[in-house]
Amino acid sequence: MIYLQDFAPGQKYASGTLRVDAAAIKAFAAQFDPQPFHLDEEAARNSFFGGLAASGWHTAALSMRLLVESSFRPAGGIIGSRAEELKWPRPVRPGDELRVEAEVLEVRASTSRPGQGFIKCRTTTLNQSGEPVQSLVMNLLVQARPA
Repeated sequence: MIYLQDFAPGQKYASGTLRVDAAAIKAFAAQFDPQPFHLDEEAARNSFFGGLAASGWHTAALSMRLLVESSFRPAGGIIGSRAEELKWPRPVRPGDELRVEAEVLEVRASTSRPGQGFIKCRTTTLNQSGEPVQSLVMNLLVQARPA
């Protein structure tokens, strides 16, 4: 566990990798985002995406899994308090291999909750070519080291 006092701006954390396949894209979409370009290759070819693309929410869920399984371990868990930015600059495709990089941007003690504070963190999800497929800036609630 990493306590609030142990975080500092500029610290970086990296995840392992995860490969995305067409079946997983379609299964997630069928349950949570049933749009044709996430469900059907032919419909996807004729869409804005020009081919099967994972839902942005699927990308977010995969990114969270990668982050939770990484060395980024805030005390108390990864608890989001406020998102400032969420971008999907390019689609995730079948066969993509994703990884997440997290960077601490800011650390501050809470003025209303003794023993807790916040870190502002940017997580960038990258494909196998190092191209960003998601960027998220989030404020996370983190426990301070017990006195």
